[in-house]
Amino acid sequence: MIKRRVVAISLLIAISASSAALFSSRAQAQQTSRAKQIGGKFMCMCTCNQVLTQCNHVGCTTSASMLKELDGWVARGDSETVITSAFVQEFGTKVYAEPPRSGLSLVAWSLPTVYLLLGTLLVIFVIWRWRSRALLRPAAVAGRQAGVSAQDLERARRRVAQETED
Repeated sequence: MIKRRVVAISLLIAISASSAALFSSRAQAQQTSRAKQIGGKFMCMCTCNQVLTQCNHVGCTTSASMLKELDGWVARGDSETVITSAFVQEFGTKVYAEPPRSGLSLVAWSLPTVYLLLGTLLVIFVIWRWRSRALLRPAAVAGRQAGVSAQDLERARRRVAQETED
């Protein structure tokens, strides 16, 4: 009977320990994925011009220290805005992998779309002008042909025949 109690208690301890390890590993995985997601929004400051979580610069101490800082903030449960403002305060706005969509950066984000629309409108206008001129041209040519007298036309034909005989 005592053996059964000991076995039951040890089994209970083993189950609780394994479930605690399972929960802690899940929490660790969530923290790691959150750190990677946040770290993907920053550039590594080691002059490799790569995203922080993808820096493959051999022996890069900058990315290692930045990732360590980031992991510490994520482990403490700091929000993304707090982490972002801390990185911006430390490294400046060049730390952003993608510029924020506000202020002057919003203009930089919107200009390619504006240029594309203006270019499309310009191309459509030029094509419209070419087509309208092409539609007017046959009428003008027909008017010119009607204005040529029969004598001038006969004289031109004789001259062509003379010049091609030689």
